[in-house]
Amino acid sequence: MLNFIARRIFQSIFVMLTVGFIAFSLFRYVGDPINNLVGQDTTLAQRAELKKQLGLDDPFFVQYVRFIDHAVHGDFGVSYRQRRPVSELIKSRMPATLELSFVSALIALFLGIPMGIYTALKRRGIVSHTFMTISLLGISLPTFLTGILMILIFGVLLRWLPTFGRGDVVHFGWWSSGFFTKSGWLSLIMPAFTLALFQMTLIMRLVRAEMLEVMQADFIKFARARGLPERMINFRHALKNTLVPVITITGLQLGSIIAFSIITETVFQWPGMGLLFIQSIGAVDIPVMAAYLLMIAFFFVIINLIVDLLYFAVDPRLRIQKN
Repeated sequence: MLNFIARRIFQSIFVMLTVGFIAFSLFRYVGDPINNLVGQDTTLAQRAELKKQLGLDDPFFVQYVRFIDHAVHGDFGVSYRQRRPVSELIKSRMPATLELSFVSALIALFLGIPMGIYTALKRRGIVSHTFMTISLLGISLPTFLTGILMILIFGVLLRWLPTFGRGDVVHFGWWSSGFFTKSGWLSLIMPAFTLALFQMTLIMRLVRAEMLEVMQADFIKFARARGLPERMINFRHALKNTLVPVITITGLQLGSIIAFSIITETVFQWPGMGLLFIQSIGAVDIPVMAAYLLMIAFFFVIINLIVDLLYFAVDPRLRIQKN
């Protein structure tokens, strides 16, 4: 077990270094950030001095090593656009993104898995056909279109929910949360459901497909021949074996919720890291863009590590192979 964890951690470090190199390489040649920092009357000497202060005249490898060294210590440099440390910007925006992603993940899991089980066990029912129709819409409609439609219906026509922003928040040191205010919850409903819809329908269809396949297995037929109760067969034997492949895909999808929050945050003007990233692209704010991608890679690496450990715990075949 310890060797398994150590190997995964080593792989995670290699992935983070690779992502950092790719991100820094791409953004290094996106554009000239000096053009967004100075005015038309700035002289060439002043531009050169500013470039030297920012370290942009150093060789690429020197800049990359400096960036990685600072990133390890939690220092991602200074934002070219806002002239503030990137770590402060991430701290101020991260609670909003994690809050949105957390609620979206809960919606996707606690609705997607039961819907998948129900549609597998009650394939011919009206409710199952309704769930399948919803899943087709959830997969087919782009996230930005779903968000716009929800804003039109629930925000403009019905005026039930706010159409942008995060609402009132409560601060706990540098962390802020909208879970303790009514406007915070109302502002969270539409973005969270918009972000969760695609993942929810994908999880539902995956659970349904795996459940149908497991229900045709020989050990399920043997359990029925022994006279075991149907509930025990469905939820103790079939569901447990269904979750083995579902864990991996679900973990990756939950990680993508954080990455895909860019679109949702832009549509609803949610003050999170995704909106900060979009704003930084227009200003060629390289430190913010590179730091954002490193943060997303870090979340993916952590989630994948947790998924691997869960897979190791659920599937006894892996434990037998390791022994």
